[in-house]
Amino acid sequence: MHIMEGYLPPQWCVFWYIVSAPFIIYGVYILNRQVKENRETLSLLAVSGAFIFLLSSLKLPSPVAGSCSHPTGTGLSTVLFGPIITCVLSLIVLIFQALFMAHGGITTLGANVFSMGIAGPLLGYAVYRLGKAVNLNIFVNIFLVTAVADLFTYVVTAIELAVAVPLQGGFVFSFETFFAIYAITQIPLAILEGVLIALVFKYIIQSRADILVKLGVLTQEQITKIMGSFS
Repeated sequence: MHIMEGYLPPQWCVFWYIVSAPFIIYGVYILNRQVKENRETLSLLAVSGAFIFLLSSLKLPSPVAGSCSHPTGTGLSTVLFGPIITCVLSLIVLIFQALFMAHGGITTLGANVFSMGIAGPLLGYAVYRLGKAVNLNIFVNIFLVTAVADLFTYVVTAIELAVAVPLQGGFVFSFETFFAIYAITQIPLAILEGVLIALVFKYIIQSRADILVKLGVLTQEQITKIMGSFS
């Protein structure tokens, strides 16, 4: 998904920076407030950022020129802290990867942040809220959030590439071509990532359920019910 340095035309680099900027600015504000009000959540913030970094660093070659395939790791942060804080964590990860790992780039940072840190988590969070509204099993919900956030990241990346470097068939043909290629690797990766994050969430429930209650992710009644099902 990381679009490499220098691949997008300058006008599109600027455009995605402008689109991403309001989310980042608001995200920094929300993150600062979160840290001040709930210092005990710092450990989970660190774990969430680490998962984004680790999973999105697993770069796989992609036939799509100027890009690559990999999990995104944003599902855990999206559920624990919401999509706005997730976009800030993603920004930090993407800057580090661009500067020290030659993964992505500074000129394409706005586009990469928008697809992985904003669009994917936003749709994933919408799925999460819908799942809660219909009382979907929490682990199934976590799986769906993670898989949807992963796949939608690549839908948006395919759009970004289709509008900036279209193939001869035009935008629709370009989008279909780019995403069809991504789907070969991303569908199995999204499934595996969903299973992994669901297992991590189970561990968090078992070890730090109190923080989940403070964050409003689960109620104490729900925690008790889930813990009972483990017995």
